[in-house]
Amino acid sequence: MGTFNWPLRISSMDGQRSRDIEATVDTGAAYTTLPAHLLRELGVAPSGKRRFQLADGRRVDMDFGQARATIGGESVVTLVIFGEGDGPALLGAYTLEGLALAVDPVKQQLVPTHMIMYLASRATHRPIWAST
Repeated sequence: MGTFNWPLRISSMDGQRSRDIEATVDTGAAYTTLPAHLLRELGVAPSGKRRFQLADGRRVDMDFGQARATIGGESVVTLVIFGEGDGPALLGAYTLEGLALAVDPVKQQLVPTHMIMYLASRATHRPIWAST
């Protein structure tokens, strides 16, 4: 698929501080990763650690916190990973799903998507697939 950049506004949970950035869309990354210094400037505090396996096979523990991500006027509270140094901003799958966005690999852009919800019928207890 390749990668491409997309505009992203990242904000503190209270909305008082925000920054517009270009993030590399990375559907292979579970979470959005931003430089730790940027998150701290916005007032985002680590709330825990998660273990990750890097592309080179190393396993590392990294801080995570919560921030508000906005794309195209839609906002969602999302988990963000405190990246090292001045590493790239990566827009991960968790944030994209929260914003109901999918990747169009041909046009290399983000597009709105219909989310799929699995429901069970009360009468038959059989699965019902519904999309919104």
